[in-house]
Amino acid sequence: MRSFFYAKIIFMGKKGLIFYITLFLLILAFSTAATHFDFDLWARLIAGMGVIDGGHVLKQDFLSYTPVHTWWDHEWGSGVIFYFFLKFFGPYSLIILQALLTFGILFTASRVIKLKTEKCPYNILFYFFALMAVMENLNNPVRCHMFSFLLFTVFIYILEKVRRGSNKLLFIIPFLIIFWNNVHGGVVSGLGLIAMYALGEFLNKKPYLKYIITLAASVLVLLINPWGYQYIKFLLMANSMQRPYIVEWWGLFSKFYIFKQIKFKLFMLAIILIETVSIYKNIKISSLKEWYEKADKVKYIILISTLYLALSHVKLLPFFAIASLCFVYEDFYKLIKNLELPQWKDKAVYILILGLSLFTFSVKDFSIPAGMDKYPLKEVEFIRINNLKGNILSNFGYGSYISYKLYPNNLIFMDGRYEEVYNDYMVPLLKEFFMVYPNWKKAIEFFPPDIMILEKQYPVFAALKASDEWKLVYEGKYFGVFLPSKFANKKFKQPTDDLNYYKNTLFTTGINFKS
Repeated sequence: MRSFFYAKIIFMGKKGLIFYITLFLLILAFSTAATHFDFDLWARLIAGMGVIDGGHVLKQDFLSYTPVHTWWDHEWGSGVIFYFFLKFFGPYSLIILQALLTFGILFTASRVIKLKTEKCPYNILFYFFALMAVMENLNNPVRCHMFSFLLFTVFIYILEKVRRGSNKLLFIIPFLIIFWNNVHGGVVSGLGLIAMYALGEFLNKKPYLKYIITLAASVLVLLINPWGYQYIKFLLMANSMQRPYIVEWWGLFSKFYIFKQIKFKLFMLAIILIETVSIYKNIKISSLKEWYEKADKVKYIILISTLYLALSHVKLLPFFAIASLCFVYEDFYKLIKNLELPQWKDKAVYILILGLSLFTFSVKDFSIPAGMDKYPLKEVEFIRINNLKGNILSNFGYGSYISYKLYPNNLIFMDGRYEEVYNDYMVPLLKEFFMVYPNWKKAIEFFPPDIMILEKQYPVFAALKASDEWKLVYEGKYFGVFLPSKFANKKFKQPTDDLNYYKNTLFTTGINFKS
């Protein structure tokens, strides 16, 4: 009997090892398949450069020629981490970092699942569907919000351990909040999670005061940041502000996303069906009142809250996927455990997922993503090789890339740090310009540029092309460079078409904090 018990432990250990290896290979495969870096990565790298090379947190913007306020960089810590990896391990390490963060999320979720069900925590299909549901959100080599998704999962694990008697773990949370608060503004999700546990345990008629005390301590340590108490006001503003010009902050069923994010919508529907069936079966056995008394209120508060976030903002979909992994897996397993499936089913699933991962590795180069449809690579190179100095107006998404590549010779109109650095009127002003609304020329009258890099898809491109005041001096497939007509009458050097050149020089910058 004892030898059988030890053999079972060894078997479960091997199964767990195979599970984690397969899961990591799947995540790595999809991380290498990312098509472009986050538009704001370049500002993050500059912020990290300021700390590692310059020795201080950057609190004032120096990249823009338009009016700015204090740089409230709620992601400065992420920038330090990103630049550290880039500086010491090279560009490819950013792709590996994304894979490690994603794996950390699913690994931690698996430990939460193991707390809830020892019988079968390694049904890889459930993890696979959860990962596929949010893959569109993770289609970047690395982004700051990955730290929030990881720490959100870690907090669930800690708080679930606390519910099982490990109260000392609560002392870790305020220290994690200090770290979280300095790497990403999503720290408010961690505070919200603690509050949800407090409310849920109150409704469960279990001890809840310890969560309130932890929450109070966590709120206090938010003061530990480079800006002090004034940063707290910014954090509250940033997490409550509307972002009508940022597509990823739109709702899941908004006009733009109505036929997009299909995999997540199917996953969301499946989760709702699983929980509906599970609740129905429990009510059928007992009664609605008995089910409510026994139901884990924490679980449903978290699921409903994260579902609301997913429906409201596409950027926040992963919170619901994480919550579903942690709290719905057990109900999913209960529904399928009595199904009589072939013994070779698990092997077939693992072979299929490994095959998918290896196929992705074989068809996708492990290289730096630098698509000319994503960034004005050739347009920026045109400005650089022709030594065109001065202020540049572009869409705000490309601003930090232009700064990273062309500073100090060129300053930008604005970039994606708009709530961190710029005044509220800047984005509407820029939108009027690009869409050629009645007052579209105000942007260039109030803040005159010397150079413009514009997408060909916007009406302003055709308007300026037909203008006598501006001349299109370089036209790529997706972007064009405009100069004032009086300065455009000369022969310009042309940028190379070699994509490998742009990949090899993508992270080359003129910014130097050491000089």
